Amino acid sequence: MKIAVVILNWNGEALLERFLPSITEYSHGAEIYVVDNNSTDGSVDFLKQNYPTVGIVQNSSNGGFAKGYNDGLKHIEADVFCLLNSDVEVTPNWLEPIKDAFKSIPEASIIQPKILDLTQKDHFEYAGAAGGFIDMFGYPFCRGRIFQTIEKDEGQYNDIQEVFWATGACMFVKSDVFHQLEGFDEDYFAHQEEIDLCWRAKNAGHKIYYVGHSSVYHLGGSTLSNMNPKKTFLNFRNSLYSITKNLPSKKALPLVFARLLLDAVAALRFVAQFKFDHCFAILRAHLSFYANFIKMYKKREKANFILKYYITTSIVWSYFVHQVENFNILVKD
Repeated sequence: MKIAVVILNWNGEALLERFLPSITEYSHGAEIYVVDNNSTDGSVDFLKQNYPTVGIVQNSSNGGFAKGYNDGLKHIEADVFCLLNSDVEVTPNWLEPIKDAFKSIPEASIIQPKILDLTQKDHFEYAGAAGGFIDMFGYPFCRGRIFQTIEKDEGQYNDIQEVFWATGACMFVKSDVFHQLEGFDEDYFAHQEEIDLCWRAKNAGHKIYYVGHSSVYHLGGSTLSNMNPKKTFLNFRNSLYSITKNLPSKKALPLVFARLLLDAVAALRFVAQFKFDHCFAILRAHLSFYANFIKMYKKREKANFILKYYITTSIVWSYFVHQVENFNILVKD
């Protein structure tokens, strides 16, 4: 099995200097590439001078996460792509459990490892934790992370588990599946494009797994922090994109209307917290979504649809009303 570890970079010379050592040391048997999104900070020169064995693919523009990977992966040949954020520290033998899982679970097309917090290594990290799910309304959450509540890693997710989505912070995807799905949707630019990719993979009959015997540490927030209004905008808009694209119209359209009401409540909550920039970000997200609705709706023409895509009706209700902050308690309920 030929694995290519592919790191997307944009003006991240400092991150490459910090995190490439663990990747080159512990990724035995894999080829390592950096896809550069037209950086202007000396990233490419740094790589050429210090890591001559690392392949470099130079994109002509900064097309964000989605277009950046789509363009870069066209120039890389491998059986499996590992899409790895530039702010991830890997661990010894991190690749072996992933390889074993692909071999023992032939139906697995996408896999993610355990994502731990680099700054608090005994806790899960926001972006992916122990595998992702969504509720009926398309709001994402993880085993080990519900909204801003992060669980401590006490071995409760040291397993192999089918999940709904794998994080783009560290995602292993079979190259033929990635190309079959035509890569990420570039209209997302960044954030939740991996959820859409996994949803489309599910609709096409593929399966996504979490493998808890492999761990990486993610710094997180190196591009946009969790509380950046731009990230709020992208997350809310792109979530609506995914609902529209990946569900039959008789389900998608009512959910879009329901999301209008639920997202309005979220906006009012931001107002109560004096986070007015986030309130306006949600408004802009909806305006952008409605402006692009027809375009997104047309994309669903290629899709088959799975109807059981969620494990709880409303993660918002469970978390904010019933104060469920632990994934295992959520699924028991």
